[in-house]
Amino acid sequence: MTDKIILLVSPSEQGRFEVREQSVPDPGEGQVLIRHQAIGVNFLDIYHRKGIYPLPTNPAVIGAEAAGVVEAVGSGVSDFRAGDRVAYAGPPVGAYASLRIIENKRVVKLPDSISMKTAASSLLKAMTAHMLLEKTYMVKAGDMVLVHAAAGGLGSILTRGAKARGAVVIGTIGSEEKAVLARAAGADHLIVGRDADLVSEVKALTDGNGVDVAYDGIGGNTLLKSLHSVRPFGIAVTIGQAAGPIPPVGVENLRPGKFLAHPSIMAWCADVDRYRETAIAALRDIEAGIVAQVDSAYRLEEVAAAHARMESGRSSGSILLMP
Repeated sequence: MTDKIILLVSPSEQGRFEVREQSVPDPGEGQVLIRHQAIGVNFLDIYHRKGIYPLPTNPAVIGAEAAGVVEAVGSGVSDFRAGDRVAYAGPPVGAYASLRIIENKRVVKLPDSISMKTAASSLLKAMTAHMLLEKTYMVKAGDMVLVHAAAGGLGSILTRGAKARGAVVIGTIGSEEKAVLARAAGADHLIVGRDADLVSEVKALTDGNGVDVAYDGIGGNTLLKSLHSVRPFGIAVTIGQAAGPIPPVGVENLRPGKFLAHPSIMAWCADVDRYRETAIAALRDIEAGIVAQVDSAYRLEEVAAAHARMESGRSSGSILLMP
């Protein structure tokens, strides 16, 4: 059996991908062989491509989520059989391939109501949202929540999840064109443009108090603005750096008692039991309609174009690779 893989060679700002074919062995004990039907592209993949988050091997196959059909199972696997619809997200990376052998404990069955594309576009993001909304800060009815990139893949799921918990969501978007998508996700208020006076607009919308929690995947100089948009004893959560590296944040910016968190879904899901609990909770949310819109889909070998689309800031929703 032949597998088409996308190999990342020499991680760098531009990165270099190679398309290769290799033979696939039978799955070993406790493993399953999955034929991918859709693969999710995430900013995590870009961080791996750039070497911001170094990988243990070079070259490497990157990618943290996919959905497909089980082709074969190894010895000792009783939870799955050939033909099962499945998905996975989180560590270890290696999803940019047409076939993959993976430990069965890292795989979850897909309900019939969830399509392959929905699973591949939403599972990791829904897991991340569950961690952020339930564990990092438990969002509750009446909370004021700031979500950056509210029309994006993770941003839209965070917005939907916060609204499902009864929160009031202030979303930021890069342009007016994305307002329809952010409002469809449930955003109550929108702040448009990277040059907007974020702190002043948030304070105006919260009677001068600030938000209870701010979720910032923009990075760069935006994180400090997010921190200043949080109420005393509220929390700013940094979850990415789409706009570039985050400058040092002095402790004086935490007065009078603000908190700053930097959670990682990959670290969270390193524990298998925690991973499975989070994945199952995320599937329930996806079944309830807390999903990301698919912005675009590319052939597996068009991975460079998919990354360029994500980094352009023009995408609204998730990006997929189709084997």
